[in-house]
Amino acid sequence: MNQITLINGDGIGPEISDAVVKIIEASGLKINWDVQSAGADVVDTEGSPLPQRVIDSVKRNKVALKAPVTTPIGKGFRSVNVQLRKSLDLYANVRPCKNLPDIKTKFSHVDIVVVRENTEDLYAGLERKVDENTAESIKLITRGASERICRFAFEYALKNNRHEVCVVTKANIMKVSDGLFLDCFRNVSKDYHDINTREILVDNLCMQLVQNPSQFDVLVLPNLYGDIVSDLCAGLIGGLGVAQGANIGDEYAVFEPVHGSAPDIQGQNKANPTALLLSAIEMLKYINKKDYAFKIKNALYKTFEQSKFTVDLGGNLSTTEFTNAIIQNLNQ
Repeated sequence: MNQITLINGDGIGPEISDAVVKIIEASGLKINWDVQSAGADVVDTEGSPLPQRVIDSVKRNKVALKAPVTTPIGKGFRSVNVQLRKSLDLYANVRPCKNLPDIKTKFSHVDIVVVRENTEDLYAGLERKVDENTAESIKLITRGASERICRFAFEYALKNNRHEVCVVTKANIMKVSDGLFLDCFRNVSKDYHDINTREILVDNLCMQLVQNPSQFDVLVLPNLYGDIVSDLCAGLIGGLGVAQGANIGDEYAVFEPVHGSAPDIQGQNKANPTALLLSAIEMLKYINKKDYAFKIKNALYKTFEQSKFTVDLGGNLSTTEFTNAIIQNLNQ
């Protein structure tokens, strides 16, 4: 039996985790879930939002499914997501953004994969207060991290029948840091003659994404740009409620939705589990359970085609009702 770490998060995390576990169980796949709590709910009792037991569990099982965890804004503890990625060297953040059946959006034929460097850039958290009126943050870009994320993007393109990798920087202004990232992309691209390459500045990319997103295939970006652009791409396909993600390293992988913990709707049974479910589907592919992944994906798509949606997508189904509709389609 497969053993997988389940980090059930806080806010709506436990609700959507329960929904996804029920759907996977209904598919017939047996998984021994190593359930680990993390986030705001454990700070008082364990002194940290990311106890060592959580990291140890992922190292033991190699693969984790993670629900959202609250990240305080401007104060409080450091992001659990950032700590987890750094601790496990999950250097590639992969966020596919593809139109889903019957979800109304401004554009059709969107099929973009955002490959985001996950360990450095401004997200390294190298900040200090210079004086009462001045703070600074260091933008860390290294050749090693830049080359491996660019190589990951090209390898992803090869394995998934993608045709172009586009590097996104602001190298016209940050000539040293973003310039290094761009130089690494150019060097790595020489090993992939069958993949088209493209270079674009991040501001121009954002403009073009909201005009003609179907022109883009695989994007590779430094950490901060990747975070922002992947949320923009989520908006192109229906919002954060349907935006999946994966954090992948050489030894470990953690699959999670892009959205946050939404404490404002916690316990109201109206959270959308789709993003976590799509992340779980990618996880099943990763552990070579592709038949189950395909089966669950078909059931989810059929549910959408029946115009059954949660509130955030314009429907009226509760979390429970939406989950049950997917399970019913699994069994037909």
